Amino acid sequence: MEEVVTPTPPPSNAAPTIPVQPPALSNQPKVSAMSLSSIRAKKEMAENLKASIKEDVHQPKEPFTETEMLEQWMKYAQRMEDKGYRIIASLLTINDPTLEGTTIIHELPNESSKIDFEKEKPEILGYLRGKLHNHDIQIHVKVNEALVVKKAFTNQDKYNRLLEINPNLELLKKMFDLDI
Repeated sequence: MEEVVTPTPPPSNAAPTIPVQPPALSNQPKVSAMSLSSIRAKKEMAENLKASIKEDVHQPKEPFTETEMLEQWMKYAQRMEDKGYRIIASLLTINDPTLEGTTIIHELPNESSKIDFEKEKPEILGYLRGKLHNHDIQIHVKVNEALVVKKAFTNQDKYNRLLEINPNLELLKKMFDLDI
């Protein structure tokens, strides 16, 4: 007598099995990684990747003032100081940047400072673009060997510096009858 065996279905909590297929072999001959053909192939792949990436045209482009930019600039400098990146913090505070349209112009005293600043530039741009809601912001760095560092030492110097950043400070001083 023959015994009839019926297959049992897999338990409901088991993952379905998917047959693994070997990757399709291309008809192209193998290319050495150190050949000119591989370099050409890498360039073609990079161009294809650039073409396939679509630019997002819906990025915010809200207008902002120089005062708002300076405020965020100083907040970023303070953030770098708090994290222990004192060189970057000092490069950011060595001089107040100026604003021309959406281009921030920052003067630095020498070429080595510019090199250090350029390394941090993508992070600064990302921070400012996010905080100011404008993705058209660019930073242009000028090297000015004759740059005089403006440091505020006295209370009057500090007040004058803050007054340059925010002229409404004078109104606040008068309103509350404050002394320097």
